[in-house]
Formats: sequence, structure tokens, C-alpha cells
Amino acid sequence: MPKNYMDGDIREMGVIISDMLMELIRLNDQLPPREGFLTRFHSRAPPTISVRDYLQRLIVHATLSPPILLAMVYYIDRLCSLYPAFTITSLTVHRFLITAATVAAKGLSDSFWTNHTYARVGGVSTKELAMLELDFLGRLDWIIVPKAEVLEDYYRSLVARADGHVLEGEETDST
Repeated sequence: MPKNYMDGDIREMGVIISDMLMELIRLNDQLPPREGFLTRFHSRAPPTISVRDYLQRLIVHATLSPPILLAMVYYIDRLCSLYPAFTITSLTVHRFLITAATVAAKGLSDSFWTNHTYARVGGVSTKELAMLELDFLGRLDWIIVPKAEVLEDYYRSLVARADGHVLEGEETDST
């Protein structure tokens, strides 16, 4: 993978992020449900679309850029630390992703789509996305723009933990 996340292949970044999300889901889905801890992000049943396919759908149809994808990962850590009732599970990941994509695009990009477009791409109603977005922003204290160094750290960490991926110039000589 390129050293600079801006030069990375967006679809490959999506694969790395979806693999990380699936690890979180595998761990968190094993935990017993906590009584009274349903969030606006919970669905009744996991959607039939895989996390990888859903994230790729968002990348293509919502035209997500590398900084937006990395901010979405950053939001996982922020949201989980500020909102203990929230965890990434098979019941929360899809609503989290469309909400995080919407918020990150608006916070980090000079041009972004309407909520109607994000909702259509994400498979939720415009009203539901608006409620998710408002809840999300409130729980993050409206702090949604991570510093460039933070995004770089997230990129390096994601690549380091991904099987078969290394940053350019950091390949190890196995001979």
C-alpha cells in the first residue's frame, strides 16, 4: 500500500476496513446483549448484504474518499468511548456506516451529496438518516474533523494489521 493514504486504492482500503469491522463483529456478537442498551443504530435483524459489499456500495455510489473512510474508522473509537451503550455488531454496523459516511463527507469534503442520496445508497429513509445523523453528531459533541496526523495513524494501523499488506518502503526481506 502507498505510504500516503491519499494515494491508496479506495476499494482496497474498503476491503481492509471491512475485514477489521468483521473482526469486531465476530467478537462483539459473542457478548451477551446488555439489557436496556439498544441504540438508534440497532436493527431488528442483520441486513442480508455483507459488510464488505455494503462498504463497497458506499464507496462507489456515495463517492467516498480515503480521508472519509479513515474518519469513519476514527468515529468508531470516538463513539465507543463517548457512548458506552454502542458497539459495532451485526445489528449496528450498517446504520453506523451510512451515518459515519454522511457525517464524514459533510465534515471533510468540499462537495457532498444530499441526505436523500446517502439514504438511498444506504438503504434507509431520509428521515431515519437525519435522526441517526443528529444522534451521532450529538454523541460526538459535534467534533467530526480529525487532524491529518490522526488519519495517517489510523491508515498505518489498518495496513499493519491487514494480512498481506505493508506500506511501500516497509517491505521486509524474507530471504
